[in-house]
Amino acid sequence: MMSNTPNEATVNRDKEVKTILISQPQPTKRNPYEDLADKYGVTIDFRKFIQVEPVNIKDFRRYRIDLTDFTAVIFMSKGAIEHFFALCKELRVTMPADTKYVCASEAVALYLQKFIEFRKRKVFFDKKDGRTDIYALFKKHKAEKFLYPCANNRKQDIPNYLKENDFDFFEAVIYNTVSSDLSDLENIFYDMIVFYTPLGVQSLYDNFPEFKQNNTRLAAYGNATIKAMEDRGLTVDVKAPTKEAPSVKSAIENYLKKVNQ
Repeated sequence: MMSNTPNEATVNRDKEVKTILISQPQPTKRNPYEDLADKYGVTIDFRKFIQVEPVNIKDFRRYRIDLTDFTAVIFMSKGAIEHFFALCKELRVTMPADTKYVCASEAVALYLQKFIEFRKRKVFFDKKDGRTDIYALFKKHKAEKFLYPCANNRKQDIPNYLKENDFDFFEAVIYNTVSSDLSDLENIFYDMIVFYTPLGVQSLYDNFPEFKQNNTRLAAYGNATIKAMEDRGLTVDVKAPTKEAPSVKSAIENYLKKVNQ
């Protein structure tokens, strides 16, 4: 992973790509990159650069809160749901039947069916998958006492909004996103590495502080990921989404068409 160190004159960003590392777990179902591997003769490996860990129950108890005191819970992701109900199980807590749940999207709301008796009158979601509508849901239920279970790296927009508008809420970190151990990749080199989040970029440097890009091509999804890479002085060769390439896969294919002739 720690790139070789050629002279600057030998750096060639148009070399054929033979190996690609995707910084995500191996797909459990169909691998969307299989056809790229076959079509362009590349080896594509998967490795998760970040992992999620629940907070220690002792650390959670320091909040000194009773989960059943809250009349509404905010869920921004399926992961938050999983960790919240795992925490409830560990604490031997059953949420009251009339607890309301405000969710970031319909997909997140429907995921609740795995953990509670699903009733539309107590599960609310942003029908447009955008923050503007979820704020409207907050306003509609402002009389509630909200719990916002989240990760250590959550965005500040939700708690900031609730605080600025005088909601009765409590923000509780119930799981942490941390860098995976990639030390076994130290002497393995890839022609391209694909990143999806700024945390993936952070993981690279947590594991390999002296990483040099050199001939390694880098692909990124999303402006935040691209910025995180460029802030470290990295060259982002493949960017998505764009008008020409709405997905990382399509962006990589466009690049392979140029260099793997």
